[in-house]
Amino acid sequence: MRIGELSRLTGASRRLLRYYEEQGLIVPDRGANGYREYDERYVDRVKQIRGLLAAGLPTRIIRQILPCLDKPRSIHFPDATPEMLALLTGERDKLSERIEVLVRNRDAMSEYLAEVEKHRARPAATPEAAPA
Repeated sequence: MRIGELSRLTGASRRLLRYYEEQGLIVPDRGANGYREYDERYVDRVKQIRGLLAAGLPTRIIRQILPCLDKPRSIHFPDATPEMLALLTGERDKLSERIEVLVRNRDAMSEYLAEVEKHRARPAATPEAAPA
C-alpha cells in the first residue's frame, strides 16, 4: 500500500509517517518508481508507535523496544546497556503509575455514572401536601 492508504488506515498524517521513517520507526520498501510501499504489518506498527508516544515514551526508546512488539517476538540484546535497561525500567514504572491513575479515574467515572443512572431510575418523589 502507499503512504496515503496507510495514513487513512491509521489516522496518522503522511507527514507524521515520514517523520516515523526519519526516526527509524518504520522502514518502507521503495517501488521501482521510488514511491514508498508499506505492507499490512505497518498498520499495527503505526498504531503501536502512536500509543507509545501517547503514553509519553520518546522515539529513541520506542525505536529500541519496537522489535519486542513484533510477532513472533525478536528481542535484540547487543545494545542493552545498563543505562538503557535502567531507562526502560523507569519508563515502564512511569507507565504503570499512569495506568493506575487512569484505572482509578475510569472507576470513579463509572461509579458516578452508575449513581446518576440509579438516581434517574427512581420515581420522582411526590410533593407533600402543604399544611392548611
